[in-house]
Amino acid sequence: MEHSQISHNGWDDTLPPPDKPAYLSLSRTTDRVLQILLGGDLARLRADSVAESLGMSSTTLRRRLRADHTCYQFLLDRARQYRCEQVLRTMWRPGKCLADELGYLEVNSFYRAFRRWTGLSYSEYKLKHLS
Repeated sequence: MEHSQISHNGWDDTLPPPDKPAYLSLSRTTDRVLQILLGGDLARLRADSVAESLGMSSTTLRRRLRADHTCYQFLLDRARQYRCEQVLRTMWRPGKCLADELGYLEVNSFYRAFRRWTGLSYSEYKLKHLS
């Protein structure tokens, strides 16, 4: 039996290394929920209205998202983080305004989420990135 020679980097020299790491592919439902969240009004979108727009019950939506090892709240958080990053790339907004735009009922909830996303408080982030 012939063995192929393995280079020092651990890859078989006859095959190129993969371009990018393999990620779990998302189900069609999870992908559609993300599309709805990224394109919609985050202050108004709730799990039950998203489920209705997809033509399924809230229970079915939860079950399908769970099959992808995720949940609506996690996807909503990622959409809020993405939207926040997009807004702050173009202009600085007061935290109260941004919190409202992202669908937070309490400004402090937004500030806690922002610290979780960036590791910085909102004011620290402003000093670091706008100085």
